[in-house]
Amino acid sequence: MDKLKAERERGITIDCSIFKFVTKTKRYTIIDAPGHRDFIKNMITGTSQADVALLILPASEFATAFSDDGQAREHTVLAYTLGIRQLIVAVNKMDAVDWKEEKFKEIQDEFSKFVANVGFKAEFVK
Repeated sequence: MDKLKAERERGITIDCSIFKFVTKTKRYTIIDAPGHRDFIKNMITGTSQADVALLILPASEFATAFSDDGQAREHTVLAYTLGIRQLIVAVNKMDAVDWKEEKFKEIQDEFSKFVANVGFKAEFVK
């Protein structure tokens, strides 16, 4: 959804992008908000308009993303503060950790404790 030339060149989302679609019973709007620390104001703008958030955690860089000043923590707290009560968490880059199930479980355990402390209800779909 990255439309700006700078976004494509840098491989990161800088500005919010919106994509709308309709089914027979629902109307959806997907907001692609930046996750990069330099564009946190744009992330807040996008998140403030959302009902549900999807947070992508990188398995290969989880320690950095989840550190005390990591973006995963910051985005989770901001989303909750902005009124989001449903957070979907996905783990990507599992190939970079050789698809190790124990790494996935470590991320799941650590992050679920954190989101519960923030205020989200942790549920798992397998």
